[in-house]
Amino acid sequence: MYLTWFDSNSWLIEMGDRRVLLDPWLVGSLMFGDAAWFFKGTHPEPYKIPENLDLILLSQGLEDHAHRETLQAMDKSIPVVSSPNGAKVAEELGFTTVTALDHGQDFELGRLKITATVGSVTGPNVFENGYILRDGGTGRSLYYEPHGSHPDDLHEQGPIDVAITPLIDLAIFSLPIIKGTDSALQLAKAITPQVMLPSAAAGNVQYEGLLAKVLRDKGDIPSFQRSLQEADLTTQVLQPAPGQRLEIPLQRETAMA
Repeated sequence: MYLTWFDSNSWLIEMGDRRVLLDPWLVGSLMFGDAAWFFKGTHPEPYKIPENLDLILLSQGLEDHAHRETLQAMDKSIPVVSSPNGAKVAEELGFTTVTALDHGQDFELGRLKITATVGSVTGPNVFENGYILRDGGTGRSLYYEPHGSHPDDLHEQGPIDVAITPLIDLAIFSLPIIKGTDSALQLAKAITPQVMLPSAAAGNVQYEGLLAKVLRDKGDIPSFQRSLQEADLTTQVLQPAPGQRLEIPLQRETAMA
């Protein structure tokens, strides 16, 4: 398994003989409703869109997960698997093969199986997606949820080899919008991953605007690693550099769920 992090929530996942681009924001600015005064994210150097993609995977329909400018620049024949809200964005932009997954539904591509889990709340009665990816050839598995909202029954799917999720908290003043720390620790206890990697981090991204000024983070990676050790968990925390293709060190074979 190889992972490449492109800042924020964007990842290239190479597993099951497939190349999956997850929640891509690679070119252009990141804004919500074109309101740069409120929030604007900028890559100092835009990333090149990876080649030979087999699938685009979107967890949400919001701009920081279904970034319109990035998606617009991509080949519209690449299949898209998404939450229902993200699927609407992909369809509006002209992607020809779009599959919306409800919670508990599966999508298979070769030996790669993707299962949608209950994800973040983004509006009244609106739950987006998390995902479990499984390689049917090796039994390797990966879980992704970008806001730290993990379903209570996720332990029934474990163990899962790799988890990508926030490892620190992010709040607007005292109102949490991304749950790391305690949420990530409970996740580790539930699925006993060999490796965890932080998502939703800034990396090389530059943020500005009103929202960026009132965001507050809590926690850090060394403290989280100590919490894992205190809980008698051997999970290793990796922090890839943006744009670095990283081979994930995995030891045990995993039984297929």
